[in-house]
Amino acid sequence: MSFSVEQHVIYQIANAPMREHPFPHLFVDSVFPVDFYAEMRRNWLDASTLVSLGDTGRVSPGKYAERLVLPLTQDELEKLPPDRHEFWSGLADWFLGPRFLDAVLLKFGSYVRARFRERLEDERFFTDALVVRDLTNYALGPHTDTPQKVLALVFYCPDNADRPHLGTSIYVPKDLQFRSRGDAHHDHGLFTRVATMQYRPNSLFAFFKTDRSFHGVERITDGNVERDLLLYDVRVRPEAAGERKARAPEGVGARLLSYVLRSKARAPRK
Repeated sequence: MSFSVEQHVIYQIANAPMREHPFPHLFVDSVFPVDFYAEMRRNWLDASTLVSLGDTGRVSPGKYAERLVLPLTQDELEKLPPDRHEFWSGLADWFLGPRFLDAVLLKFGSYVRARFRERLEDERFFTDALVVRDLTNYALGPHTDTPQKVLALVFYCPDNADRPHLGTSIYVPKDLQFRSRGDAHHDHGLFTRVATMQYRPNSLFAFFKTDRSFHGVERITDGNVERDLLLYDVRVRPEAAGERKARAPEGVGARLLSYVLRSKARAPRK
């Protein structure tokens, strides 16, 4: 079952059209098989198994109180009730595995090669995934994501399509020369919102991080919102003083890719 689900998701992503402006991104409907998506919704985690993002150490304490998460790490998965552990552990096995990582890197391969160039052979990519529930009043100012981010995949997981406006928005700065490394979130007033990816069941918004990949979430003013997401990121380790820090350990969510050595025949066309 897990292999067929993985291959369905890879097929959907690999064959999705790429949107180039204002940064490389794509939107996919029916990204999971229908029966698997229904099973995911039945096994979705409630508030008792999620923690505020500010309590995870990933952001400053108290920030984003309206975002509740569960990292898909082995330690956190072991804390789940038995009736939830089997499903989410099974998903994490392939979701954070090498085949899926290869597939998403290959889809954005021309951009990955252009960004890392001669460093690509030695680059180490690792993945991170979160189950997320955003609540009323959540907002995210326009930003491009951290400099270590390579790819971001946002799986929308609602029960219905009643609130499409809750999707992630794409912005263009009013000063068209403005760029950002990704260290800060910016005021909405400095940007024009050019699109909002519709928040609808079993869909995916994925993008390549650039210094122009401005995206965010308009403040959620609807009452009693439970904005359910599955987030998947591909990152590289930061560099300090010109030297690479110690490599991430092998295992779920981390592995070395000699991506530059692959046959050019496999490279995606623009």
